[in-house]
Amino acid sequence: MSFGAPAPDSVQPATFQFNPENLSRAKEIIGKYPEGRQQSALLPLLDLAQRQHDNWLPRAAMDYVADLLEIPPIRAYEVASFYTMFNKAPVGRHFIQVCTTTPCWLCGSNDVLKAIKDKTGAGAGETSTDGAFTVVEVECLGACVNAPMVQINDDYYEDLDYQRTGELIDALAKGEAPKIGSQIGRKGSQALSGPTTLLEPPKVVVPKKTPAKAKAEAAPDAAPKAKPKPKAAAKPKAETKAADTDDGGEAPAAKDEG
Repeated sequence: MSFGAPAPDSVQPATFQFNPENLSRAKEIIGKYPEGRQQSALLPLLDLAQRQHDNWLPRAAMDYVADLLEIPPIRAYEVASFYTMFNKAPVGRHFIQVCTTTPCWLCGSNDVLKAIKDKTGAGAGETSTDGAFTVVEVECLGACVNAPMVQINDDYYEDLDYQRTGELIDALAKGEAPKIGSQIGRKGSQALSGPTTLLEPPKVVVPKKTPAKAKAEAAPDAAPKAKPKPKAAAKPKAETKAADTDDGGEAPAAKDEG
């Protein structure tokens, strides 16, 4: 069965509604958007409905979410049919997405698929007879450095091979919670040989203090020196009279010509 195509009417439920907890969560999500923009909450509400309904999204759930957001049902159908994160048909409890894009394929994603097939009996696009595992091939999941990898429900499992994949499936079948992330203990996306840079903790360099700054910091409470008072401006000397003579006598009277 294609999990991107709607399930047949025979398995479609007649009705759907959020349980009290999810209804409260839905109202909280809707409240994040301005009045009249409720349709912006469509993606998270469809995801919430899918999680409540055994990890697949029936038509009744899409209709319910559309009615809650006061939008035409076709808007919900368009979004649900566009994004591969939404399953429109029943899937197993463990929804296994196997990346087979170039980096994972080069690193052995075919061995991962074979291990899953050998352990569950389900190949790509199939669900195991016990309904526990559904397997699909997907495009890049963004963990190329730790290839090959798979996503099971919400968790990533990386650095897989045939044996490690089989051990992962066995643990899930027993109801155990296997370690997520790298299965060989790699941290982050470091090289297989281990980290090659930043091997030592960074050295803390303390800036040197000038003698004046060190002295000032040693006596921070010392009273600041008083600023010198400005000198008073010198008074200008009295100007001599232009009519004064060199010997200080009086100027001679003007001669009478007439």
